[in-house]
Amino acid sequence: MRLKLLSPGEMSADQKETYDEAIAGKRGAPPAPMMAWLNSPEMARHATRLGEQLRFNTMFPAKLSEIAILVTARHWTSHYEWYAHKRLALKGGMDPKIIEDIRDRRTPVFDDPKGRMIYDLAKSLHEGHGVSQGLYDEAVKVLTVRGVVEVIGLCGYYTMVSMTLNTFEFGLPDGEVSDLV
Repeated sequence: MRLKLLSPGEMSADQKETYDEAIAGKRGAPPAPMMAWLNSPEMARHATRLGEQLRFNTMFPAKLSEIAILVTARHWTSHYEWYAHKRLALKGGMDPKIIEDIRDRRTPVFDDPKGRMIYDLAKSLHEGHGVSQGLYDEAVKVLTVRGVVEVIGLCGYYTMVSMTLNTFEFGLPDGEVSDLV
């Protein structure tokens, strides 16, 4: 870990206010990257609010939103992000085979057209740096414009999360080994 994470007693008033807001939210605990973002308390406050919105309040159930998050974690080979969201995806009801395929960079087989579309959008955004007209048109049909916007938000936010976790070399909890190579 390249960064000393502050305990609540070591935080400035601004940092502590942001920390307290985060633990009072739906997560009940500070998200790992926020502990690095606290070095910029206002950024941490806004990023954490956005993360809570994207994690809990999109039009998608966890089983679907976790597709975009796992594709992003895999794209960035973000070990901590993968570890955390693999567990959440399983808890949300995602088929373990889909998780394995994303991990191994294979295109999963989806029984839900929305899941397939979220996967295709996330892959296109990360690998193609955008979305073709044909994919966009199909995505709007399957997900609506709101859904497309929310997939972009999930990929963008979790890219920032992955970059933060990778840059500061957040480790996995003791005894855990990364699934990613």
